[in-house]
Amino acid sequence: MIEARILERVAALFLLLALALAGPAAAPLAAQGPGSDRMPAELIAEGAPQPGERWMVALHFTPVSREWHGYWSNPGDAGLGMELEWELPEGWEAGEPLYPLPHRLVVGGLMNHVYEGDYAVLVPITVPEGAAVANVAPLKLTARYLACTDTICVPQQARLKLDPARAVADPRFGEWQAKIVPQLDSPGQFEFTATRLRIGIPLPGSTKLGEPHLFLGTAELGEGDRPLYTATQTFVREGDLLVAEVPIEQIAVPDNVELTAFPRPETITGILDFGEGRGVRFSAVAGDVPLEGVDPISGGGTEPALWQLLLAALAGGLLLNVMPCVFPILSLKALALAKAGGEERAARRDALAYTAGVVVACTALGATILLLRSAGQQIGWAFQLQEPAVVVGLFLLALAITANFLGLFEVPGLAIAGGAPSRGGSFSTGLLAAFVATPCTGPFMALALGAALVIEPLNGLLVFVALGLGLALPFLLVGFVPAIRRRLPRPGAWMERFRRWMALPMGLTALALGWLVWRIGGWDYLALVLLLAAIALGGLLLAGRVQRRAHSGALAVFAGLFAVLALGTALLPQPQTAAGTAESLLDPIDYSEAALAEARASGRPVFVWFTADWCVTCKVNESVAIEREATRAAFEDAGVIAMRGDWTQPNEEISRMLTQQGAAGVPLYLWYAPGGEAEQLPQVLTPDLLLQKARATRSPR
Repeated sequence: MIEARILERVAALFLLLALALAGPAAAPLAAQGPGSDRMPAELIAEGAPQPGERWMVALHFTPVSREWHGYWSNPGDAGLGMELEWELPEGWEAGEPLYPLPHRLVVGGLMNHVYEGDYAVLVPITVPEGAAVANVAPLKLTARYLACTDTICVPQQARLKLDPARAVADPRFGEWQAKIVPQLDSPGQFEFTATRLRIGIPLPGSTKLGEPHLFLGTAELGEGDRPLYTATQTFVREGDLLVAEVPIEQIAVPDNVELTAFPRPETITGILDFGEGRGVRFSAVAGDVPLEGVDPISGGGTEPALWQLLLAALAGGLLLNVMPCVFPILSLKALALAKAGGEERAARRDALAYTAGVVVACTALGATILLLRSAGQQIGWAFQLQEPAVVVGLFLLALAITANFLGLFEVPGLAIAGGAPSRGGSFSTGLLAAFVATPCTGPFMALALGAALVIEPLNGLLVFVALGLGLALPFLLVGFVPAIRRRLPRPGAWMERFRRWMALPMGLTALALGWLVWRIGGWDYLALVLLLAAIALGGLLLAGRVQRRAHSGALAVFAGLFAVLALGTALLPQPQTAAGTAESLLDPIDYSEAALAEARASGRPVFVWFTADWCVTCKVNESVAIEREATRAAFEDAGVIAMRGDWTQPNEEISRMLTQQGAAGVPLYLWYAPGGEAEQLPQVLTPDLLLQKARATRSPR
């Protein structure tokens, strides 16, 4: 609702102007014309000027009472910056005013950058070589500025004079100079996205930050942009670089015009407030600003401690055991649980081996993600499922497990086989369980994995280790708690029947992965993969026959089959055309940064969901809460714009948004109220959640 926000601000400014015009007639301090009666000013020198040197003078403002305040050079949403007109001797030059650290004041939803109480603005004066400072005309200054309370503003005009020949040091000058915000020696860099300004500020990593805030000296960032001063700023850092992100409000953007067509400033200046009355001035030029592998900094809240992230990852891994996306591997776990009911030493050994497999898989996957992100790749949790070869491999693996459950062949020592379990088999089962579980995120995982991708790499790796421990925790309990093992059914003939029944969910998993292959590459690609599947089943059937005849050639058959399938998968052509985007009742717009900016500028509510064909949780949420006639009707009634980001295949814009929102992967659901910032919805949607959001956020149409 950009137009409404503009009208709101214009109305607020009009009210302030009306009060300003009415104020002098009603207040006892009234003046008959421009003056400085609310905020008197004086022009004071630091001492006598010297030829060829810089001479510092101060504009000292003293409000007549505590409720009056002045403004920084960029006043914010309302107010007025100071204007200075100098009359200087020939050759003398006045530099840019130097300000102390401003404060934030929000009145009526408008952010103001103000000074409360008395304050001084310093101005450097360049004195030319050979200047006759003892016999020179006085400096004259006309200063126009604004003095305001929370309810009234009065324009001020001060006419000031300073005689250099009579200038003497003022004892207050040292205190005023100490309050001027120091300038950083090194310039920063800035870049724009569709909705944010990102500034990289070179700041020593040892600098203590409380609650940082960025005061932008450059108010207009382009013909269609200005900062959203009341919006939440985000800060991240890596070593000696601090990256600040400021939301941008787009105003007066003509239809069908790309935002990149607008001229951007060559330099952006401002003040970085560290909190606790400390800050630095900076300037930045256009350039690339990295945002990968950095540590988040709170801008008003408290970031989770490492122990909290580890606990969340542990809980997330534990709950992953019952998430819909993990159901296909429940059959593996059920058989492993049954086999753990034997001798105590063997049970502990198998539990530790399984846990090692799960932890190694999760840690290796986490290390790969962190390494690729540090190299600039925009990836997240389950990124490997965006690769067609990985999906094909999982499809063939699911077929092989299904065939094993049906008794077509055996893998000696594997925890899902009919023979006695071994440490190597339990370890392999752990690897397999963790890998198949990756298409999904569940409760607690979003917080933990999202933070793991941006905190210190070693701590991030510990989060993935904790995730693996959580996933393996039920097996550890079975292996080390005899009371649990005693409650398990005794091994027997029922295990073989149970194993064959478990071929059903694994077969359905293979069917779902076949559907995903079709979604990735279409019918032609699926036909080639099915040819590989036929070869796989034929080879496994042959290996089973060799095993049943007690021949020793089964291992050679397995090795040859693996080589043929690996070569066939590697030689598959890269999919050129996918099956297309799935139909949706909500008729969503395809996500892009520009599309989101345009949707938010419409003044209507916006719902964005990020999904992938390989994400089982995503599909469950869509069937339960999104793809419903009731949701469509509620969205239509409330004027909600639906937008979908499909992450089935790599998409850098979606990856950037996931990173900005602190999400490690999909699903991610965002709700934008008109004129508001993103609100993250739970990863597990209830049937009525979207209905409630739509009914509570109706847009005028």
